[in-house]
Amino acid sequence: MAATKAKGLNPYLPSWEYIPDGEPYVFGDRVYVYGSHDFYNGHVFCLGDYVCWSAPVDDLGNWRYEGVIYPKTADPLNREGKMCLYAPDVTVGPDGRYYLYYVLDHVSVVSVAVCDTPAGQYEFYGYVHYEDGTRLGDRPGDEPQFDPGVLTEDGKTYLYTGFCGRGDKSRSGSMVTVLDSDMLTILEAPKLVVPGCEYSAGSGFEGHSFFEASSIRKIGDTYYFIYSSEVMHELCYATAKSPTDKFTYGGVIVSNCDLHIGTYKPADMPAAYGANNHGSIVEINGQWYIFYHRQTNGTWYSRQGCAEKITVLADGSIPQVELTSCGLNDGPLPGEGEYAGYLACNLFTDVRHPFVGGEGFPKVMQDGRDGDENPGYVGNITNSATAGFKYFDCKGVKRFAVTTRGYGNGTFEIKTAWDGEVLGSVTLEYTNVWERYEAEANIPDGINAIYLTYRGGGNVSLKSFELLK
Repeated sequence: MAATKAKGLNPYLPSWEYIPDGEPYVFGDRVYVYGSHDFYNGHVFCLGDYVCWSAPVDDLGNWRYEGVIYPKTADPLNREGKMCLYAPDVTVGPDGRYYLYYVLDHVSVVSVAVCDTPAGQYEFYGYVHYEDGTRLGDRPGDEPQFDPGVLTEDGKTYLYTGFCGRGDKSRSGSMVTVLDSDMLTILEAPKLVVPGCEYSAGSGFEGHSFFEASSIRKIGDTYYFIYSSEVMHELCYATAKSPTDKFTYGGVIVSNCDLHIGTYKPADMPAAYGANNHGSIVEINGQWYIFYHRQTNGTWYSRQGCAEKITVLADGSIPQVELTSCGLNDGPLPGEGEYAGYLACNLFTDVRHPFVGGEGFPKVMQDGRDGDENPGYVGNITNSATAGFKYFDCKGVKRFAVTTRGYGNGTFEIKTAWDGEVLGSVTLEYTNVWERYEAEANIPDGINAIYLTYRGGGNVSLKSFELLK
């Protein structure tokens, strides 16, 4: 009898792990995710060493920690560890080795490390440089290097970098630099391929111009450039037939506050607390996915990786997908049993806001410090706060339960739409320990979302909910 596969969930890693900026790749029979490394309750971005996680391509709920693959002190410019490792990318060189490209937070050059295996110990290799030895970023006229994305084919590596803040005309957009087979030496100097907001007029990128997070993939004969746009919370794509041509804007793939999605809510309603975004697309067993990240703890600095199924249409376009709790799962989650509160893909109150932060907003949290393997939960729940979970295949659900704690005097309502009929409610009592409360709720059979809305006074936390027959 075959072993039962683990459920694919969002976030896909344990609730106490914070790996944003995910670059997913399939090597052999596993999918590997490379990203930066935030801390829980961190004070800035990317405080940790690079670590790697992987999963079997046929069991995307079963993630394995590969350990630290590259410590921040491995770079000669950072022996004291005072700089942070920003978002990396990985490519396989002509020699079959794995090359890790990254930029430290206080210098403007591209560093490279190398390893014989996807998730082994990477060793510092060198800096991207011109033929005369001048490092990319040091030559007069070079734009600051940031967030490298890399693709290797036919003995050349295409390196995409850039960061474009609003009002900064010194930065043009994302630039592509062509490297030789040694993975370091520049063959073709940087060239603009996607404009930033200060130079997007007339380009077709207006309103969705390049901000950061360059990533590059190829589907058939078309190159897909994935990036974070000027509004920050969305990952967009652009296409070209050559890796060094100017790209054409395609659209939004995902927004980490779910703006533009008008299926289950108004398109202009934010349904989560977003901020910056970074990720890319990958094909796993014939299915395409977008990997992205979400914000937790009410700050920008504790981000977690998520993923959603996407569709690449016959014309090459990619429609925007909504946020879910079951992104890597093969279909909706079973409509019975207990689910953790931190799986909430929607969090909002009656006061709509697209960005993370604010004393009155619910947030995903955990007890303890970074590294403590304590389960996450939704905290800071006050009147009108709603946590949404999608999707579940419900059959015969007649009751529900919640496990909560906190000093609150109110009820949790259960619904299958954020503005839908209240199908049941449970009254909470003041408590400083986790308590379970159960009530009747006739959930319709079929594929449903589950929304829990708090009505009342005080401030409570949600550890989990249960669907019961």
